[in-house]
Amino acid sequence: MDAGLGAWGPHHNDDMVPGARVGLVVLAATALACGRVEPTLVDESRVVMGSALRVAVWSNDRDGAMAATARVFDEFDRLDRLLSVWHPDSDVSRLNASAGQGPVRVGPETRRVLQAAVEAGRQTDGKFDVTFGALTDVWRFDHDQDNRVPTSSEVAARLPFVDSAFLSVDDSQGTAQIQRAGVRVHLGGIGKGYAIDRAAALLRDAGFQHFLLQAGGDLYAAGTRGDRPWRVGVHDPRGSDGDTFATLDVRDETFSTSGDYERFFIADGVRYHHLLDPDTGQPARGCRSVTVLARDALTADWASTGVFILGPKAGLSLVERLPDVEAVIVTADNEVLVSSGLKTRLRIDRPPTP
Repeated sequence: MDAGLGAWGPHHNDDMVPGARVGLVVLAATALACGRVEPTLVDESRVVMGSALRVAVWSNDRDGAMAATARVFDEFDRLDRLLSVWHPDSDVSRLNASAGQGPVRVGPETRRVLQAAVEAGRQTDGKFDVTFGALTDVWRFDHDQDNRVPTSSEVAARLPFVDSAFLSVDDSQGTAQIQRAGVRVHLGGIGKGYAIDRAAALLRDAGFQHFLLQAGGDLYAAGTRGDRPWRVGVHDPRGSDGDTFATLDVRDETFSTSGDYERFFIADGVRYHHLLDPDTGQPARGCRSVTVLARDALTADWASTGVFILGPKAGLSLVERLPDVEAVIVTADNEVLVSSGLKTRLRIDRPPTP
């Protein structure tokens, strides 16, 4: 979801795809003697949806790759204006403003993401809940982070407004509705995954089959990087910037990592982070990080958040039940748990930093 995949670490090699905290390696284009241009990694980045979006396309059509990359940035901007709570005229902001007042007409993409969020809540026994927005004015971890621990009474006063049961979607009418005033939807744990999927479809429609998309902790790797697979590193939750403890080769798969080390502060020796348990209104304490591998980024995005909040045992059990979903979990005790489908694929280079 919101924390970065690992980047160049002490065990890096030249095939590895860096993660959220450093840039991708750009290989210089070279021309053969006959004049044919060899494929190269066309790499561009921009800040969108609150984090750096990187688009890396492996192609010998540099101009076409640059044009397609520009369309990806435009698509992220469009979806940000549609799904973000930071745009007052977005579908989500209008929905929140009308809480308790009746249905609101929203676009088909917004309805799709809301429906996926409701289903994610069902899969996670309510631990993934997009109505956590009611807590965001007491826990501030976005650009408004204030490093303040709210009082227990402040948190308790908002818990009655954290419940996806108050959210409904009506495709036949093209509407969504929040049935109780004070409930607020926030798509921070799923919207970026949807945007990654849309960007991947856009690049494929433009004829590109080999590319990498990365926005914060969400990453999609398509095809190959030349004659080799994309290699991604899993970030060490207590390591330095760029440290990894494990690597994995991926192709036509997506990664999403949720961790307690990206948006956090420490007060009186206690780490407080943005991954809140909707039942308690407090930061979830069972994991340090959860990295989910899936076929689509929307699923990986909500699953990494949901598994993190569920905790290691229940979270790993959920992963084993979900089709085409795998996970690497670093528990609060620094134990590494790997789902069954990754045990023969993941290379653990060293234990995570204690």
